[in-house]
Amino acid sequence: MNRTTRRQFLQFAGSALATIGIDQLLFQQQAKRYGQVLAQSTPRKLALLVGINQYQSRPLEGCLNDVELQRNLLIHRFGFNPRDILVLPDAQATRQGILTAFEEHLIKQAKPGDVVVYHYSGHGSRISDPNPIVVVDPNKKGLNGTFVPVDGNLPAGYPQVGGTVKDIMGHTLFLLMSGLKTENVTVVLDSCFSGGATREARVRSRDGGENVLVSADEKTYQQQWLSRLNMSPEDFVKGYRAGVAKGLVLAATAPSQVAREININGFKAGIFSYLLTHYLWQEDSNIERIFPKILPEIPQNFNQLPRYEVKPGSSYQQQSPYFIGSPNSTAQAVVTRVSGDTAQLWLGGVDLRKVVAGTVFTAVKGTGQVRVLSRDGIVAQGKIEKAVTEGTPLRLMG
Repeated sequence: MNRTTRRQFLQFAGSALATIGIDQLLFQQQAKRYGQVLAQSTPRKLALLVGINQYQSRPLEGCLNDVELQRNLLIHRFGFNPRDILVLPDAQATRQGILTAFEEHLIKQAKPGDVVVYHYSGHGSRISDPNPIVVVDPNKKGLNGTFVPVDGNLPAGYPQVGGTVKDIMGHTLFLLMSGLKTENVTVVLDSCFSGGATREARVRSRDGGENVLVSADEKTYQQQWLSRLNMSPEDFVKGYRAGVAKGLVLAATAPSQVAREININGFKAGIFSYLLTHYLWQEDSNIERIFPKILPEIPQNFNQLPRYEVKPGSSYQQQSPYFIGSPNSTAQAVVTRVSGDTAQLWLGGVDLRKVVAGTVFTAVKGTGQVRVLSRDGIVAQGKIEKAVTEGTPLRLMG
């Protein structure tokens, strides 16, 4: 119901109730309840996007681009309000910054039925965990995977000297997801959990090992969340071993593999984030059907096998992506800015090799048309030949 219809309803209801002598207070209570129902009729869509390039050691190049890939997809394809998307780039993505943002922006705001997306692009690592819940590598039983915030620096003197780091453990992410009041949760992780380096691509991994320990603050934080959730250590272990806490998790690698970022025709990004968002622009499908399209496009010598995992007993992989039942039109590009007779295009769903000066895009619906003047990575500038507006989805002409 639109705003005008709602106002007319309230006006009609007010006059009708007054006519039959019902107390005005009762009417106000009913109107308030009606307004609350209206407010709850459309699920809110909240997203927290973390991207870290500027690490003290082994800086990365594509993580902020991953965040932009995700942000534009959520806004223009899946209808997120830009004000409900919180981005934590580089210096803002400290351990405390990430945890606080997850609590304040997602946990405290999300209500049952709302949609939540959490995206992390940055380094992963493995650090010592004397009591691992899940053993991924039998040869390295004492190591556990972590996410490396921008302040997750190795101890001074490493590797000869060990010590603690400010990493965020997978255990912590499980507890934070458990704290969400909605099941409509999608977590995208574009990082890895083991060290390494290649000549083909940049690896998203910070060193770790047996002499690198989780901080006392991290363990204390986990204990605080167990108390908030009224969850016993035994129930936590059981739940963690069973699988993800809520919704589904889309991961760039298997737990023992490394994630890579590459130069994609002038645009540096995590190969997983790029391929995932690329196909989500083009497909009205589900994760179960989209993943088989992603896997063949990752070079075999990368030894990187993305995977997804859903809450045990659910079939969330068969749901619409991000739990959005009616997304906007599939597209190969979208208009992100209009200025006079020129437009800026975001080329999230098109093969970048096909976009050169003179390439023509037409509106998915309507008669809009833009001719490309130039391209810089995944952004193009074009001349408007037939009227378009910001947010117009586009496809290659012909």
